Amino acid sequence: MAKQFGIIFGCLLLGELLALVPGMTIPGSIWGMLILTFLLKRGVVRADSIKPICRFLIDNMAFFFIPPGVALMLYFDLIGRELVPITVATVVSIIIVLLVTGHLHQYLHSRFKNRHK
Repeated sequence: MAKQFGIIFGCLLLGELLALVPGMTIPGSIWGMLILTFLLKRGVVRADSIKPICRFLIDNMAFFFIPPGVALMLYFDLIGRELVPITVATVVSIIIVLLVTGHLHQYLHSRFKNRHK
């Protein structure tokens, strides 16, 4: 299990180091996931080798949301004052993401469909 943690957290560490490069705007956690995905796709890391630790982390995911949830309670007064802008921003961003994702999927689907004909 230590090796599995090492692989996952090693990718996270590399991602965090990449995020420290000046001009990089992508968070280290995203870089870490991209590195792990790259290693999995290239066969450097086998999915079976990290599956048990991934299963453990997924099964205990709720536990990892406790600290941010508790910290959120510190800002209830601010959230209450800014509830309308927060709600509007959330709804608008959800709609934009849905529209962009849907149109991108349709575009890519039609492009690949025409390519294979």
